[in-house]
Amino acid sequence: MAFFDFSLDELRTYKPPRVEPDDFDAFWRDTLAAARAFPLDARFERADWDLRAMDVFDVTFNGYGGQPIKGWFLLPRERANKLPCVVEYIGYGGGRSYPYNWLVYASAGYAHLVMDTRGQGSTGLHGDTPDLDGSTPQAPGFMTRGVLSPHTYYYRRVFTDAVRAVEAAQSHPAVDAERIAVAGRSQGGGITLATSGLLPNVVKAALPEVPFLCHYRRAAQIIDTDPYAEIARYCKSHCDQVEQVFRTLSYFDGVNFATRAQASALFSTSLMDNICPPSTVFAAYNYYAGQKQIKVYEFNQHDGGGIHQVVENLKFLSAAWK
Repeated sequence: MAFFDFSLDELRTYKPPRVEPDDFDAFWRDTLAAARAFPLDARFERADWDLRAMDVFDVTFNGYGGQPIKGWFLLPRERANKLPCVVEYIGYGGGRSYPYNWLVYASAGYAHLVMDTRGQGSTGLHGDTPDLDGSTPQAPGFMTRGVLSPHTYYYRRVFTDAVRAVEAAQSHPAVDAERIAVAGRSQGGGITLATSGLLPNVVKAALPEVPFLCHYRRAAQIIDTDPYAEIARYCKSHCDQVEQVFRTLSYFDGVNFATRAQASALFSTSLMDNICPPSTVFAAYNYYAGQKQIKVYEFNQHDGGGIHQVVENLKFLSAAWK
């Protein structure tokens, strides 16, 4: 994949006009209030996965609509005091799978809660959480599920689950509730931005790697790869609904959440990424309101630097908790 987006100099100053509905804050305030009307009921059940250096818990908590969401919670076995906690969100199509996929942060000395993504988990990593809400017609995938209204859109449920995941992590006695980080790649990075914007006074560090769910319209116009191409296919079949679709998506745009986030953040992007184009990442980054830095991988695609970014993330967290 060759370069296809703006030059790096142009990306560093790219701040497209934001499309934000007037009731954005009210919509999310009401959405979260409705979810919090249900008890969180966070349960941490010890699970034996033959991991001698850490304790593993099978997590269930109530997310959107009081519906049960699964996850994993990992703790380093040797610990004395309450720990900072990393709440991690998963890439598109993946689920929580087995704890062996999530060993880095607990190995580095952090508490680590991994949220299963409702309705996903049949692409690569398997999942265990159904999406219990119905939907209007959609293109295959999740990007247009319920897209004709922000009230029915799929990511309203996911982002609400993500906020409740942070609250579940805070409820565990081993966690320092004042030291919460959120993290994720691709879709997980987009959820990271949403959670940072929805909980600006709670989330203290954010690690959005090659974040998805940002600057939707540009993404759908300049690339033809999934998942953004799901939006284009839907709009091709429903030409009369295009503006309605993008109005709904404006409630879920990482660019708008970025303006509300206060956590210290480390972004990453790849200049050859044709899944989450660098201009969509920089749009969110350049609007991000908190302290921020970005790692740019010139010749990488959607791998986002791979293991090199793991090194950067751990260095960033070590500095954040000093």
